Amino acid sequence: MGHENDCVIEMLHITKRFPGIVANDDITLQLRRGEIHALLGENGAGKSTLMSVLFGLYQPEEGEIRKDGKTVRIDSPNAATALHIGMVHQHFKLIDVFTVLDNIILGAEDTRLGFVQRKQARKKVEELSRHYGLAVDLDAKVEDITVGMQQRVEILKMLYRDNEVLIFDEPTAVLTPQEITELMHIMKGMAGEGKSILFISHKLNEIMQVSDRVTVLRKGRCVGTVNTADTNTHELSRMMVGHDVQLVVEKAPARPGEKVLEVKDLHVLSRLYRHDAVKGVSFSVRAGEILCIAGIDGNGQTELIYGLTGLEKCTGGTIRVNGVDITHAPIRRRSKAGISHIPEDRHKHGLVLDYTLEQNFVLQSFEEPRFQHMGFIRFGEVRKYAERLIDEYDVRSGQGPVTVTRAMSGGNQQKAIIAREIDRDQKLMIAVQPTRGLDVGAIENIHRQIVAQRDAGKAVLLVSLELDEVMNLSDRILVMYEGEIVGELDPKKTTVEELGLYMAGAKRQNAQKEAQA
Repeated sequence: MGHENDCVIEMLHITKRFPGIVANDDITLQLRRGEIHALLGENGAGKSTLMSVLFGLYQPEEGEIRKDGKTVRIDSPNAATALHIGMVHQHFKLIDVFTVLDNIILGAEDTRLGFVQRKQARKKVEELSRHYGLAVDLDAKVEDITVGMQQRVEILKMLYRDNEVLIFDEPTAVLTPQEITELMHIMKGMAGEGKSILFISHKLNEIMQVSDRVTVLRKGRCVGTVNTADTNTHELSRMMVGHDVQLVVEKAPARPGEKVLEVKDLHVLSRLYRHDAVKGVSFSVRAGEILCIAGIDGNGQTELIYGLTGLEKCTGGTIRVNGVDITHAPIRRRSKAGISHIPEDRHKHGLVLDYTLEQNFVLQSFEEPRFQHMGFIRFGEVRKYAERLIDEYDVRSGQGPVTVTRAMSGGNQQKAIIAREIDRDQKLMIAVQPTRGLDVGAIENIHRQIVAQRDAGKAVLLVSLELDEVMNLSDRILVMYEGEIVGELDPKKTTVEELGLYMAGAKRQNAQKEAQA
């Protein structure tokens, strides 16, 4: 690994405070040249905050940062860029209506006489994209490309600026298993060329696979730094959560009852309106079972859920919940008909970010008598309700019920949505990527709650891209490929490999079987 003092970045005794919370408490982190250094911790442990300090988005109250042994002051992202430090954020910072190329060169344009030298820029981006195996369509608009592609754009943006220190904040949260493998490969290639990588994650197997060293944070403090080669997932999860974690879901066999959701021959248009993204899908979910829809991102799962929840119009087929036809019902009526929904995009469809936590908790229920009287909101009741949910679901925030949700960590925003939706106590729970961006402790907790919902006789429709979650949590698996259901599998009898073959479209069951059933 070279000499101990061959550190490209040293963060020494960093302390960063926010109202009601010490996000980073005297943290020291050293990044060696050419290494992949993982930063591991629970949601809200202070990982993103620490990296935002390094990237100049926040100023620490105490501590110093050194680059190549010299103390530096990083008071803005521009100062970080000047020091060749780049960051790919958890929620991408791209401009939707610009092309891929314009996003990459934005703010780093090479101009002559006030004109952007697009030809040279394009050539440089094409060379980078070839060299690192980051294939993108430079002329596509960002709003039309998948999240996996958007991430490649973010990485190319960093490389275009000739950065030597690359910060990846939860880079795999939105990727498919195939894209994750590619990304790991790309990261190793970059480190091999002498770039130094800081990699924020809480996916233990990825950290084991790709990093050289791991620094673990817990509640804003540094628990320690270990060599990846000398540790294992159990030890890391114990360092991170403070106790042993069940990495497997404990659950009794399902006892399915009557059909709660019945979907017949459903068609839903694609977001880009060129074709049907969901092509004649039929299935049902019974009370007391978890049915999981698996598939590689972009095979119609998102549109299927949009169709069921009313975010997108259905162009054919029927949806019944508890025997009631809701195919064309507005969203509020679906919600009243017995659907709760943990959406895929928590910022767009899950929360009103500028509302407080307590306001977000009662978004669908503020009209109920318990929360309003003669048209006036009973604020005391709302506050009591919020405090109960915060407590039950371990939602961590600086100022409790009055915290503006935008200020919370992504994982805690997710916990808030899950608390609200489970507590509404509906017959059908639709959960899309419910544990995306959560740490092992929180995942264990959410899985337990979903199983408890099932055991209380709820029907659960789960959409997940995490194969472990699909295999672990579901009672039945349906695989979607290019808008169709290509197989129904029993998690107890199938393997991850077989599941992968269906997901990739290499295998499909006879659809007639389902129709006869």
